[in-house]
Amino acid sequence: MATKAKVLKSRDVAHILDCSPDDVIMLARKGKLRAKKEGKYWLYRYADVMRYRKKTATA
Repeated sequence: MATKAKVLKSRDVAHILDCSPDDVIMLARKGKLRAKKEGKYWLYRYADVMRYRKKTATA
């Protein structure tokens, strides 16, 4: 049985990355942060957010 990945909205990701939701959306639009747009919401997998956070912390 496949486990469902934890999905976050822009405001949740903004809290994790310590930035604004608009900044998170900009990262998604530029392709720097993996995301999926469903309707008017951008959705992010928790694992992708943590991978991005780790990558930017070491840069």
